[in-house]
Amino acid sequence: MDQKIYQAYVDILREELIPATGCTEPIAVAYAGALAKKALGALPERVELTVSGNIIKNVKSVIVPHTAGRKGLRTAVAAGICCGNADKELEVLSDVTAEALGRMDDFLSTAEFVFGKSTANCPFDIQVRLFAGDDSSYVRMIGHHTNVVRIEKNGEILLDKPFSDEVVQAPGNRTLLTVEQIVAFADEVRLDDVRDILKRQIDCNMKIAETGLRETYGASIGKILLQSYGNSVQNRAKAWAAAGSDARMNGCELPVVINSGSGNQGMTASIPVIIYAKECNVSEDLLYRALVVSNLVTIHLKTGIGSLSAYCGATSAGAGAGAGICYLYGGRYDEIAHTIVNALAINSGMICDGAKSSCAAKIASAVEAGLLGWQMNAHDSQFYGGDGIVVKGVENTICAVSTLAREGMRATDDEIIHLMMENS
Repeated sequence: MDQKIYQAYVDILREELIPATGCTEPIAVAYAGALAKKALGALPERVELTVSGNIIKNVKSVIVPHTAGRKGLRTAVAAGICCGNADKELEVLSDVTAEALGRMDDFLSTAEFVFGKSTANCPFDIQVRLFAGDDSSYVRMIGHHTNVVRIEKNGEILLDKPFSDEVVQAPGNRTLLTVEQIVAFADEVRLDDVRDILKRQIDCNMKIAETGLRETYGASIGKILLQSYGNSVQNRAKAWAAAGSDARMNGCELPVVINSGSGNQGMTASIPVIIYAKECNVSEDLLYRALVVSNLVTIHLKTGIGSLSAYCGATSAGAGAGAGICYLYGGRYDEIAHTIVNALAINSGMICDGAKSSCAAKIASAVEAGLLGWQMNAHDSQFYGGDGIVVKGVENTICAVSTLAREGMRATDDEIIHLMMENS
């Protein structure tokens, strides 16, 4: 395998598979708030928060972890300001204490908050401006959850990174991703190059799934699946992934290893593969190689869509899980390509209407599509180019779905946000 591509794929996995505590959009708001407070050097009297519609959509209904059940933009930015550790990025709220929460309550009752909607073309935009006496600070994050492009203190520029206002802002190494090369990389990768990040993904994501099944969170989709449809490996793959989302969307404070900026996508891409690997009693090495496939396929499918859109990201991760499970059972490029195309044909178009309890049910649907896509191929069945949005060739289908999600569903996204705000 070309060494440039090999190293790019290792780098992509290390860049994407990182831990986050809580839903990543409110956590990104908290992170921006913590950075702005750090730059200001004092507790502010006034907070101005400007965010894109997709941030509003994904913060509105989800519990911010370590805040005793609180939700919303005010909570997220205030938690970052009063309780956050900016050095921990997406684990910014992992060390919140009861004393800090008390300070946050006082802050919420005394500080002035002003909220605005960003006019940026990019669906991911967070801007925080803080004021304390004659001092002020400003932080901007755009494109994805840790892409801080501007930090100011009293008008002095402390950080200034070039940035784009485009919908998709993936790093250049993502253009090297293809399904064929992903499978080749999974076959050839020296596991010591990726073992630590994959082990962390297994440990973190299975732990929160176990918690979601053991305790009561949200709509309890994971529990309901097991109670209703039994303990088959197919149902467990859906139920455990859904249970992780049950917990994560509803205040569980355990970290998740994310994929493409999303904990739900990180769990969807990994937990079903882990469940099937245990069922098959395969070696740890084969599990790791299958996780390489599922994670990289998910990232590949998301790259052309962008970090946030009207298209539910679980669809991409469910197809990735199907691809990883296909690999576990001996499938390689041809079988995996058909699995992906079949899964995308089944579930593309499922909308994202924000982070909330129903994400768990959408994850179950996405995993089912991935599994059905795999089983279709196993039974010599497939969808063909010209069948709806399916185009001949897996890369062409991925491109078509990306265009549908990125461009075709922009008006859908606007209407979803309008309906959510109208009914809030």
